[in-house]
Formats: sequence, structure tokens, C-alpha cells
Amino acid sequence: MQQIKGRLVDLDTRTIYGAIITVNDEGYIENIEKDPSRDKRGHYILPGFVDAHVHIESSMLLPVEFAKLAVTHGTVATVSDPHEIANVLGIAGVEYMLENAAKTPLSINFGAPSCVPATSFETAGATLGIKEIVTLLERDDILYLSEVMNYPAVLHGDLEMLAKISAAIERGKAVDGHAPGLRGEEAAAYARAGITTDHECTSAGEARDKLDAGMKILIREGSAAKNYAALHELIDEFPDRIMFCTDDSHPDDLMAGHINQLVMRAIRDGHDVFDVLSIACRNPVEHYGLDIGKLRVGDRADFILVDDLRFMAVYATYIKGQLVAEAGHHNLGEPINDGTREEPPNRFNCSPKTPADFAVAPGPEGGKMRVIEVFDGELVTGKQILAPVLDEAGRPVSEPGRDLLKIAVINRYEDSSPAVGFVTGMKLQRGAIASSVAHDSHNIVVVGVDDEAMCRVANAIIAEGGGVAAGRDEYLEVLPLPVAGIMSDDSGPKVAARYAELSGFARRKLRCGLNSPFMTLSFLALLVIPSLKLGDKGLFDGESFSLVDLWEG
Repeated sequence: MQQIKGRLVDLDTRTIYGAIITVNDEGYIENIEKDPSRDKRGHYILPGFVDAHVHIESSMLLPVEFAKLAVTHGTVATVSDPHEIANVLGIAGVEYMLENAAKTPLSINFGAPSCVPATSFETAGATLGIKEIVTLLERDDILYLSEVMNYPAVLHGDLEMLAKISAAIERGKAVDGHAPGLRGEEAAAYARAGITTDHECTSAGEARDKLDAGMKILIREGSAAKNYAALHELIDEFPDRIMFCTDDSHPDDLMAGHINQLVMRAIRDGHDVFDVLSIACRNPVEHYGLDIGKLRVGDRADFILVDDLRFMAVYATYIKGQLVAEAGHHNLGEPINDGTREEPPNRFNCSPKTPADFAVAPGPEGGKMRVIEVFDGELVTGKQILAPVLDEAGRPVSEPGRDLLKIAVINRYEDSSPAVGFVTGMKLQRGAIASSVAHDSHNIVVVGVDDEAMCRVANAIIAEGGGVAAGRDEYLEVLPLPVAGIMSDDSGPKVAARYAELSGFARRKLRCGLNSPFMTLSFLALLVIPSLKLGDKGLFDGESFSLVDLWEG
């Protein structure tokens, strides 16, 4: 039995008052007693934060290490889509995440990945068909159907996609959406299929169309996609139909904060504190039916203490009555590194490449190329039609002075020639950067100023069985990611520090002008986000949802 004293933020009565919370030995709230002597002193006590949509793999950390960082920021639960590892390892990858997550008190609630692979226009390491989806949905520890990214399949009545949605609905499990740019009747048709949420809105108008269709909207503020500024006006109008999420948060950003940062920002922008906390703490619990306490008698003792409601500096985090973090430090133990670690699961079957593999054959005389246009801080890309710079053999090459660089995607599951295209907006002046964190199939994506530099960083990743790398001349920096080629088995602070070093190397030594070079790079092979992307089978137009030729016309 323990007692927690402070100023309770009561979301039911929308009041704040001094209180003494009694937690029994089983980790449940046995009593809440008002204590007027604490009405104006002590920490604020409020429900813990919930990330309503996150891919833990994108932190490059195992669930147990992700948890150690998240709980210091007041996160008590996540709604987590394991489709990153599922694209590499299939059901075995999902089971690996479930087993690892069971080792931490953070409530990590997984879904069944609905789109593995995300499209049929790329090579992944696994396929989850209706049989595999039903197998996962039958499990009690799989709570929902993860984001339905192949929205054209929904709109065109694809039978397998609709069967996956029906399988979730029949079992009383929610269906998550992913439909960037979908508006009007198309948004309504997507919702009518049984899809209940969307986290891809980039404008209030788009979000309103989906709200009108009956969907709930997740305001996302991750390492790459940041939509709070465009969507926060919805908080006052639809506080019961909004949630907060990060989607993809790299380790250095997770060190700095999590959902608490969104909460702080919303409150400081003048939104009602009770509405904001309902969005951050209760709406995901109620929508997904999570076994998370809502700071009521009889609930699990999942709550946090903060110093100030304006700045959301989290002093302590309790999960099922256990003090898991205090004063910025977790109480969840340190990673075991005694040389007895098991071989991490992985699937990496490609051989080293040569610079010649990155050459592009001459195009038609006077021909122009389809070029991917990158926007810093956004997942959506544009499309430009540009004349190439040619070498003496008439082959198009990178021209950093024009910010026109080669991009290649290498199939890591079997040997094949790299797919090569061109990209503008990367603002890379020297060398090359590469990553096997390349949503969603996690092949190797590389951008560089010449074929030799691209080959060198790509081969560094192949040698490690996965990672992120940057190189120029004699310099080569690599962060190995041995778990499925997308996660480290090291501690969060170490991975975050190393990742920050590589990002700094790319910005300083390679003169890359992007805020988050590797995060931007990791989404250039994500075919389901418009407009132009590159997969291992070639250039893909997300608007026509088809492969297209490098040469226009």
C-alpha cells in the first residue's frame, strides 16, 4: 500500500484539487481522498500519456530500450504498429516485438500489420495475407488492425484488403487508417469500409473531410512529419475525436521528449488544459479499449506527476503502481552486455556492389528525367522534370551544384541490380549517405554525389547486416542495426548519441542542408506517400499508383 499526494487534475469534473491517492499492493487505485491543504501546493497528478500511433522500430531501439526513454517523459502506453519488422521477418518479427515488449512495464499495444508489403511494386522480406492476419487478430495481445496504407485497394474494392478489414471488425477490433491527401467522397468511401482513424492529414481541410466521414484524427508530430501547426485548431472543436501521436521518432528526438511535448505546446497555445489532457491521456484508451488507468478509483494506477501544467516537466511516472521514472531517470534497469546476447533476427541476403552498379544508361537525345523533389521536414515529395548533366559517355550523373543527386534503392533480400533515379532537395554537397531503415520494405536507400561514394556507404551497410552510414573520401561513419537491419540492441542513450553524431557528420562534413538527413532519406522509398518515390523495382508515382520510367515523355 502506498499513498501519492498532490493536486489531482480530474478530467471527469474538469477541476483541480488537493488529493491523496491510495494505491494497493496489486497496483490499483483503492481510494482518492480530497485534501484541501494541497489545493495550491505540490505536484500535479494527471493520467499518463498515450502515443496513439508509433512504430517503435523507427526509434532504432528494441521495445525495452524505447520504454526506458518514453517513461521519463510521462508516457505510460503506446499503440504500436509493428509493420516495419513485419516487412522484414513476417509474423516472426511481430512475435519478436511482443516477446521483447513483455519485458517492460510500459504498456505497448500492438496491432496486426495490414499491408505487408505496403504495395506489390517493391520487394519486402515477407508477405502477410489474410490467413496470417487472421492468425494475428485471434491473439489477445493484438488489439487492432494496423494502418491500411493501400487506400487505392480499399477504394477499388480489393477483396483481400476488404477481408482483412472485415476480420478485424468481426473480432471487435479497431481498424487504423493511412490515407494522405484523401478528400471528399473518397475519404467518405474509405471510412465506410470500416476504417476509424487517420494520422496523415496535412491540412485542417483534409482533416475536416475525414472527421465529417466519421473518422478520428491523430495529430502527428514526429521526427519527419510534423502536422501540429496545421491541425491544432481542431482541438477546440473536436476534443473527443482527436488523439496525439509521433508515428516515427528517431532516438535523439525521443531523448528530448515524447507526447509531453505536444501537450505542452497545445496548452501554451491556449487550448483548454482538460481538452488537451483528454486527447493525450484518455481518447486513445477509450478508442482502442486499452487496459490503462484513467485516474479513477478501481483503475490501474497509471499516472504521472508534473511540476507545472504549462511546461509539462514530468517529475514521476507510475505504471500499475510502480514508480518507473523519477526526475528524468528511469527505474527499469540497464541493458545486459555480458557477451551472451542471442544472435539478433535478421534477413540480409545481398552481396557487395561496385560503382558500376550505380551507373545510369544514356537516355534519349535531349531527354529529361523525372526527379524526386524533397521538402525538408515532410514525408510528401514532389516531382520535377529536369534535364540531366551527362558524363563523356552520355550517362546522367549527379550535379551537387544544382542540388541534383543520384538516389539508389538496393534489394537487400536477394541479389539484383540497384534501382537508380535522381533527387533534388537533399542539399548534399559531398560524399553519400545510406540507410537500411527505408520504409516500409527496408531495402537499402542511398543518395550521393558520385557512384564511388554511394557504393562505399552501401557496402558498409551490407557488411553490417543493416545500419545507417555516411562517408566522404577517407571518412566513413556507420551505426550498425543488427536486429532485422532496422534496430540496435544497444541502450537508448548510446544509440541516440551515435545517431546524432552521424547526422552531425552529414551536415558538417558532407554539407547536407537538411535538419534530419537520415529521417528524410528513410522515407524516399515509401511508395504509399505521394508523389514520386523510388523502390527497388524503379520509380513509383504515388498519384497514379504505378511504376514510371526515369525518362519523361
